[in-house]
Amino acid sequence: MPRPELLEQIYTIVDQIPAGRVTTYGRIAAMTEGATPRMVGSAMRHLPEGHQLPWHRVIAASLTLADHGGADRQHQKLRDEGVMFDSKGRVPAHLVWPD
Repeated sequence: MPRPELLEQIYTIVDQIPAGRVTTYGRIAAMTEGATPRMVGSAMRHLPEGHQLPWHRVIAASLTLADHGGADRQHQKLRDEGVMFDSKGRVPAHLVWPD
């Protein structure tokens, strides 16, 4: 798990991702003071109970959903926000935040 100060940075960034948009583990890591994409993934896997963070808006650099147990739920939550996927399961690049 990332250090507490990195966790706070990661969660603050994730909280800012607008509905209908996505960002990548790497983009979030680049906005912190030292987190790696893997640390961001770990932070998403260990979200505190009862959180309201839009974890589903964080995707892989390939613009696909990471292979994890919540991928079906993530896919549905994104679709509910109007995010569409191409035939290969990728999110269109124009939906990546920040611009």
